[in-house]
Amino acid sequence: MSRVGKMPIPIPTGVNVDISDGMISVNGPKGSLSQPVPDGISARTEDSTLLVERASDERGLRSLHGLIRTLVNNMVVGVTAGFEKRLDIVGTGYRAQAAGTGLTISVGYSHPVVFEPPEGINLAMESPTRVVVSGIDKQAVGEIAAQIRRIRPPEPYKGKGIRYQGEVVRRKAGKAGTKKR
Repeated sequence: MSRVGKMPIPIPTGVNVDISDGMISVNGPKGSLSQPVPDGISARTEDSTLLVERASDERGLRSLHGLIRTLVNNMVVGVTAGFEKRLDIVGTGYRAQAAGTGLTISVGYSHPVVFEPPEGINLAMESPTRVVVSGIDKQAVGEIAAQIRRIRPPEPYKGKGIRYQGEVVRRKAGKAGTKKR
């Protein structure tokens, strides 16, 4: 049995869960999300918890059981608290500015890079070198943060670039670290 799949999902007050034909919809104070459920996986509510169950012990259903439970739990957390990723911009002259709903990022290219997020994702600036990506969909927040990081990933020699907050960049010695014989 899946240890993750067996865990009940607590439903906080103010959150409505609707289970219909192959779809689970979660509505909360921050918005609404829905997730399709494959055949053989079912969900039911009991008191103020949601249980995800599988019909049999087939290999395919076992692999999906914990996944669907985690996706539904992420929807419940997203509509109540939301998710966020923080990015640090490291480098001399590297910075970002808020431009409407998007960002204008200057990271050493000959032109500033303009980034517009999709609907449902908010970009905020804590400082010129710190960007906060937030939203209710965990997958979308992570994807947008990865797209911003991809504009200028951190390089190993000086560590310059866009990185996740707390990310450790392994540094290389460079030319000065070698000795000629």
